[in-house]
Amino acid sequence: MEKYSVKEMGDPSQEDIISLVNSIFRVSEFTKNEFSLEFKIGDDDFKSKFEDLARELEDVRYVSKLEKIENGDLYLIIQKFPPGRQRRFLSSSWIPRILFVVVIGFVMFDGYYKTSFGNTIVDLGDPLEVSIYYVLALMGILGAHELGHMIAAKKHKLKTTWPYFLPGIPIYGIPTFGALIQSRGLTINREILFDVAIAGPIAGLVIAIIVSIYGAYTAPVLDDLIMGEVIDDPRLRDWALGEPLLLTASLALFGKGDLYGNTIYMTPFIFAAWVGYLITFINLLPAWQLDGGHLARTLMGSKIHRYATYGSLGVLVLLNFWPMAMLIFVLSRRNPSASPLDDVSPLSRNRKLAYVGIIGLAVLCAPLPTQILPGILS
Repeated sequence: MEKYSVKEMGDPSQEDIISLVNSIFRVSEFTKNEFSLEFKIGDDDFKSKFEDLARELEDVRYVSKLEKIENGDLYLIIQKFPPGRQRRFLSSSWIPRILFVVVIGFVMFDGYYKTSFGNTIVDLGDPLEVSIYYVLALMGILGAHELGHMIAAKKHKLKTTWPYFLPGIPIYGIPTFGALIQSRGLTINREILFDVAIAGPIAGLVIAIIVSIYGAYTAPVLDDLIMGEVIDDPRLRDWALGEPLLLTASLALFGKGDLYGNTIYMTPFIFAAWVGYLITFINLLPAWQLDGGHLARTLMGSKIHRYATYGSLGVLVLLNFWPMAMLIFVLSRRNPSASPLDDVSPLSRNRKLAYVGIIGLAVLCAPLPTQILPGILS
């Protein structure tokens, strides 16, 4: 049978689409509805065939989807893309650039402040120099995270926007709330959704561990005299939000931290690592459309994923990150999860095993209350 290509058709008609589908799949039934074309297919190797078809149709403004009904029959449904509203604000190429500059400024200001006030307790170095390295450390973690997403998306021929870095609250909070990228294409199957989702946290975590080890190496230990003066200092308040096990391990490499009976000052580098672990932890939660939510969705399906989202909100509340829990709850009500076009094909065994590792990484990055750490590590 002759195989057609919609890329050679310009603006294909419904007859062209029907011919294309029949050239790829074994079609046993065909139904033409007012807004869609439905094909009952009997191919066992439909996954790769559908992936090629979905990309071809997307190029000519058609969207295809696979659905399996209760008796196991597999249907291919094709529709014309509905006209979408263009988001002028987000479509501007200047927006990610402006946000990037703003976040750089916020992080620089935050680092300068942390270093200047830290120098009243211990010598942290020149505030300007330290703040520059602080920017490199924190933005390196976030940049690697988004770059991981972009590389995985490019590998799977999925178009994305540039990262949108989100300004935070310097000095009194976190100078940046991370970054996000938007997909400019359709996610074809679960494996593509899984690969793109997992690449970001892994890449960012690698840099966070490097920053954490360097921060632990350079972190000054507070002696008893200094501790008596600053024990209630609000500049140490960040430890009250919890300490990730990976940060505890980094400090332990150099005989520092509560495990060794001493207290270190939270330098800008330690804080950058802490923020990196926090963002990685939150992203790995099986909630909403976070990276971990996408990962969980590929394994659990939409119904169980919804319950996992509620469980994740409970974890955030227990760890006293209830504002983030409220935000995720509100957003998840509007758009609960991503749905790949092929929601029938299962994940590979290796990806399922990788998700077990992801759960472990989430635990290692979680900001656990400091009072329970000795019990965990003893």
